[in-house]
Amino acid sequence: MTRKSKKPTIISLFSGAGGMDLGFEQAGFETIWANDFDEDSTRTYKRNIGDIVLGDIGAIQSKDIPDKPDIVLGGFPCQGFSIANSIRRSVDDSRNKLYKQMIRVIRDKKPKYFVAENVQGILSLGKGIVMQKILHDFSKLGYQIDWKLLNAADYGVPQSRKRVFIIGNRLGKKNPFPSPSHFGYVNGTKDLSLFEEDYSKYERHVSTEQAISFLSKVRTRDKSFLHKNQWIHNHVADTNVKDEFWGRKYDVNQHDVCDYLKHWRSKSDWSVKRIDEYFGYAHTAGHWFRKDNNSGSIPNPDDWWGLKKLLKFDSKYDKKVTTFVKKKISFEQSLRISNWDKPSDTITATSPEIHPNGTRRLSVRECAILQSFPMNFIFEGSTFRSMHKQIGNAVPVDLAYKIAKGIKKLI
Repeated sequence: MTRKSKKPTIISLFSGAGGMDLGFEQAGFETIWANDFDEDSTRTYKRNIGDIVLGDIGAIQSKDIPDKPDIVLGGFPCQGFSIANSIRRSVDDSRNKLYKQMIRVIRDKKPKYFVAENVQGILSLGKGIVMQKILHDFSKLGYQIDWKLLNAADYGVPQSRKRVFIIGNRLGKKNPFPSPSHFGYVNGTKDLSLFEEDYSKYERHVSTEQAISFLSKVRTRDKSFLHKNQWIHNHVADTNVKDEFWGRKYDVNQHDVCDYLKHWRSKSDWSVKRIDEYFGYAHTAGHWFRKDNNSGSIPNPDDWWGLKKLLKFDSKYDKKVTTFVKKKISFEQSLRISNWDKPSDTITATSPEIHPNGTRRLSVRECAILQSFPMNFIFEGSTFRSMHKQIGNAVPVDLAYKIAKGIKKLI
């Protein structure tokens, strides 16, 4: 890439469709080099942002990446941190080459700042050991490291999306994180736990309805079209909302089952940890014996019968827990957006939620709006599922913009 201006510069790794990069560019940065291995994502990036190198970052030598960027960005994938066995095996897994490539580029290019982004789940992997190792490896490069878990909804994005952001700098400065600007309600009461005492300057969370209701009754179509003097792109959606699934035939109360299982476990010598090890799980069994914060769960039939062998409980719940029948998905049971009056649930890289109008799933454009992509940002891809994947993997543009503004002031 050629230098266009004297703006602070970005090297972008794992760029995807460019959500984080676009937010930084809107804040006054210039991307001088970007990379991703997904062809559809790079097509989208080229159409909307600029040049990008298609390929595996592990096969790209440092000498082929521009020197002295002001900042390195990267939402590194975390597949190598998916723990199947011991934490040590996971941390040393060769699949972590992608994470290590970001370390390599930062070490070789010595940016003033870097920003890394990842899913909330990385905080709990290995009971926090994985996160500790990541922070340690970044700090070994000589950077002041700080991290925060940010919810995009608190920054004006119409989506509840919690992500970990790690910021590092080698300037000896305090790393800037944006202050929340929006608040929500919990059980009818303002949730102001993250805010200062002066609440008057905060706005209410942007709801899904506020963001995308103008497209609710607009027919989806493959081609761009003009609607109320605005061009609408990528308003394509899956109309398959009548899937079948296997579900329990009988209603069963998780709290009752939890108390039942806890009683029988107390009569045995099986700890939760041993039960997890027996089934080959990491943390699943713990949810069978808890009911706080609605985080508990009921074992599936195979696990139920296995658990019965260990705890030797009676047949009180056998029929209710293990009798499954094929059911039609109702909107309450699917991933339908039930919180039309609140920020949407997290936009994922898989099949999106069913639209409250009940006739289709959210369109590509609606998901893009909920990720705060601008209306003129056009997604490329052979299928709308590819486009949904690009959107679900992205950093919300407006959240990236607010992070970028704080860093730009210090460069």
